[in-house]
Amino acid sequence: MKHLLCLAGLIVVSAILVVSGFSRTIVESAAQDPRPDIDNQWVRVFRESLPPHVQSATRQHPATVVVYLSDAHERLLRRDGSAKDVRRKHGEVTYVEAGAYAVENASNTTINAVVIELKDQSGRPTSAPLTLDPVKLDAKHHPVLLDNERVRVLHTILVPHRKSPLHEHPHYVVVYLTELHTTQALPDGRLIDNPRVAGEIAWKDATTHVTENVGERTAEEIQVELK
Repeated sequence: MKHLLCLAGLIVVSAILVVSGFSRTIVESAAQDPRPDIDNQWVRVFRESLPPHVQSATRQHPATVVVYLSDAHERLLRRDGSAKDVRRKHGEVTYVEAGAYAVENASNTTINAVVIELKDQSGRPTSAPLTLDPVKLDAKHHPVLLDNERVRVLHTILVPHRKSPLHEHPHYVVVYLTELHTTQALPDGRLIDNPRVAGEIAWKDATTHVTENVGERTAEEIQVELK
């Protein structure tokens, strides 16, 4: 009887280990080859969801911008054994240099983020300098979160019924932090209607426009401009 109980216990433990291992494998597999929302000559953009205390597989990453859609406490674990502790709030942004590393969720809640991988610039023209820079024209509503040789990241904030001045953008990725309804008036007279939900992602070619918040909520978005 004791032998039967021991055997039953081993079967249960083995089943738990198999299930746990299977779940972890799925998480690591998804992290290695996520399906992109955007994939063009400039960027590869995808959503990442990392459960509590799960570590992704180590892989080679290009230079990357991460926009957090939740609060986050994570560790970047590099192959050389070094580790970097990262703590971010919803809507904050991190830039990570290219390299091989794993990401560990060090918190008790799932981390949700938009990952923007920057592609090799070789043979590709850089963005032209801006004449109508929104940061210079309306700095209060276009604070700069990050600025380096690859990207400039803006946190745009438009209260209801506010209209921005005419301004320019190079090619850029938008991550919408809030539900919003804006319009974009183009120099040729066209008016683009732009209703969005929180968490949406969009690619925008270089453009000149006037943005107006026609909704009843403050519109907030992260704009990752490519240089």
